[in-house]
Amino acid sequence: MKNKIITISREFGSGGRTIGKKVAKELGIACYDRELLQKIAEESGFSEKYVQDAGEYAPGGFLASAFSHWNSGPNNADYLWEIQYRTIVELAEKGPCVIVGRCADYILRDKADCLRVFIHASLDFRAERIVKEYGEREVSAQQRLRNKDRRRAAYHRFYTDMK
Repeated sequence: MKNKIITISREFGSGGRTIGKKVAKELGIACYDRELLQKIAEESGFSEKYVQDAGEYAPGGFLASAFSHWNSGPNNADYLWEIQYRTIVELAEKGPCVIVGRCADYILRDKADCLRVFIHASLDFRAERIVKEYGEREVSAQQRLRNKDRRRAAYHRFYTDMK
């Protein structure tokens, strides 16, 4: 029998991480978010920051191509995707859990009994929330949201062929 898994995809600033942690606590199951980044970083040898940043850029962008050449085979992003894929599958096989982001909805589409959730909110709500959570920045909150949403969508589209 397959484990019950909840995957949470979200727009930046919508509160998906917070909701995931609360749901997991209420259900008494594990929640993987930053812990997933740590596992991928450990296995890959890259820093957590690099893994986090690379997970929001579709290959072909600056981060993906900075250390590899287009005709030399798989690049860093491909390597990280393989580790991410394998890690998410292993966590889902280990037991019931909540997995936030990292294309887990797609990765587990055939491998687990999944409830796939997408958390979204209005631009105004998200802008106010990210200023509270992460503080003011040089770039407006709305522009930060649009940039992050665009990068996440491109990454998701590249690896899943889904919008």
